Amino acid sequence: MKTLLFFGIFLLFFLALHGLFYFRVIKYLLVSTQIKKTLIILLGFNFLFNLLYVAGRYTDIIPNGLYYLFSISIGITFVLLLYLILHEILYLFHKTLKHVDRSKREFIKKSGDGLLLTLGTGYVSAGAYEGSKTPALNVIELKKFDFTIVQISDLHIGGLIDRAFVKEAVRQINALKPDIVFITGDLVDTAIDYIQESILELDKINSKHGTYYILGNHEYFHEPLKIIEFMKQTSIKTLLNETAVIDALKINIVGVTDLFGYRIDMLVPDIDQAYKGCNPEYKTILLAHQPKFIEYLKDYTPDLILSGHTHGGQIWPFNYLVRLQQPYVKGLHRLLNGSYIYVNSGIGFWGPPMRLGSQAEITFLI
Repeated sequence: MKTLLFFGIFLLFFLALHGLFYFRVIKYLLVSTQIKKTLIILLGFNFLFNLLYVAGRYTDIIPNGLYYLFSISIGITFVLLLYLILHEILYLFHKTLKHVDRSKREFIKKSGDGLLLTLGTGYVSAGAYEGSKTPALNVIELKKFDFTIVQISDLHIGGLIDRAFVKEAVRQINALKPDIVFITGDLVDTAIDYIQESILELDKINSKHGTYYILGNHEYFHEPLKIIEFMKQTSIKTLLNETAVIDALKINIVGVTDLFGYRIDMLVPDIDQAYKGCNPEYKTILLAHQPKFIEYLKDYTPDLILSGHTHGGQIWPFNYLVRLQQPYVKGLHRLLNGSYIYVNSGIGFWGPPMRLGSQAEITFLI
């Protein structure tokens, strides 16, 4: 039922956006009828690919080559949205040119349309290129602990993030020989039945003191209890509002469930419960998927908070929208209470396989 509702919402959004693009942009382009027909056909295919992309999130029968094409169509749809916004601004500008000779107004319109088309094409191309890059290794010299940490976040396994992608990520992590590894949420982005082999690749992570995982908001979309049950088959420790004390490192690892739990009244984050069992003599690392969780810290002052969720904005200018909802978009920050928070930009992606103004990362804290 939820899947059908999700599909229906996207259907209406995509339909409205593509329809608006035809009526506000294509219909008034100063080009030949044949070019308009071609653009309408391309617009129709993009809408169809949008739907196939959403449908593909819930199946494993679509080949990766086709699914990549469907995924890119989502990026193109983002461009259509930005194009519409800029087009309306230019339209208001054109309305101020009524006193200008018609031929000059047509030249200005054609120039504006040509510029937007060029920018849109460049935007998609640059985003796809950046999205195809190998995750960067970000070395953070925090110097707060006597051990090394690897953090990954937002794998979003499913679709293009497949077993081969996870296997390569594990190879990169193991090359760092970390003391401890943290996975800060949004591990999955489809039904667990389709990606079990991919998740089991994470079991090959070699870290001296284990691998720890918390839920992100996307786990709540794909039967979180079933995901939790499957994770028990791995050596990865899932922290559900609880603490793991590692005496050898003199560290408390506190993990909370995601804030999305409040919306559905399930697996609700509980900082008080999570902190039970902490050794007050040890330093504390808090794993919380959303940076926004700092608003729920109460009087607790962990030495370090590790988060993800934002993807570093993933595609400019959507980082500005993320900033409206989250206190930090990426990187290391110090809070007023003295705690540090590091927001990982994510090793995978959500939606189109594109990045612009951000890069996928593996974080190495030393």
